[in-house]
Amino acid sequence: MRLTTAQNDRAAGVLLATAAGDALGAGYEFTYPTPETAIRMIGGGLGPFAPGEWTDDTSMALAIAEVSATGADIGAGDGLDAVAAGFARWYASGPKDIGNQTCAVLSTAQPTAASMTERARALPGRKGGNGSLMRTAPVGIAYLADGERCVAAARDISRLTHDDPEAVEACMLWSFAIRHAVLHGTFDGVDAGLETLPGDAARRWSTLLDDARTASDPRVFDNNGWVVHALQTAWWAVCHADATGPGHLPQALELAVRAGRDTDTTAAIAGGLLGARWGASAVPAQWQRILHGWPGYRSQHLVRLALRTAWAGAGDDRHRPDAEIDYAQFLVEE
Repeated sequence: MRLTTAQNDRAAGVLLATAAGDALGAGYEFTYPTPETAIRMIGGGLGPFAPGEWTDDTSMALAIAEVSATGADIGAGDGLDAVAAGFARWYASGPKDIGNQTCAVLSTAQPTAASMTERARALPGRKGGNGSLMRTAPVGIAYLADGERCVAAARDISRLTHDDPEAVEACMLWSFAIRHAVLHGTFDGVDAGLETLPGDAARRWSTLLDDARTASDPRVFDNNGWVVHALQTAWWAVCHADATGPGHLPQALELAVRAGRDTDTTAAIAGGLLGARWGASAVPAQWQRILHGWPGYRSQHLVRLALRTAWAGAGDDRHRPDAEIDYAQFLVEE
């Protein structure tokens, strides 16, 4: 399948809007912005991070995208091992911030999928953190031609660090929704993705999604370090932003940050879906100009990784190594 101009824009927006939400929320993490607070890319937070610098959320997504952009099957075999090795390489770089559960795996496991999956399975206690959902966006564009493989890869990549059923199901659902949004330009894939889950899980997540749609206050999902509340907060922001057209993207990201607490992660999660729906062209130019982070990337690198991933996943011939592509055309100029 050869992607259309609109589909290319939407695919290019997936990583860009993930990073934008992440960097927007980084300066407000574990706070609750008041209505009078202007939401900007101010930096600070737990890093502290520079204005426009993304955090572990986007960095781990990029570790996936660097493999998917080669056309590898990231959900199995050598491709999944390469994703695990990418996580290990990022961890070895000394990240400014890292989730407890992810750290517990990466600090002790070997840089292979089997070792990480086994270590994640063996962790004691509650394991339903949001650390695999925050990075799942590239999985949604890696299998544009095959929804079943998209969902299976989301499951197995989650299990590298988060094998809790709720974390796995959230990644399956959100990755499918991102794939659907790139292909069709709607948010309908969130509900359609329920069909990819087992019966009891599908019914439970249907109720959870409805709760997010109808909630008047996102702080009912205040425990958004937990994957369920993280997804509900992101979906609440998507559903409650009332702007029409591309302006919906920045408004929804602001709402995700205003919801408080794990602001960079919930906004990054929302950003993956919003970028898939509205495209790179909807990410404000002033954000695109200052986005940066591990491993020395800027906006144009995110667009390149996203498009090469999408073209590989769609079987689009523009993925060929000898294809000459001007990726700057997908960025916004003021």
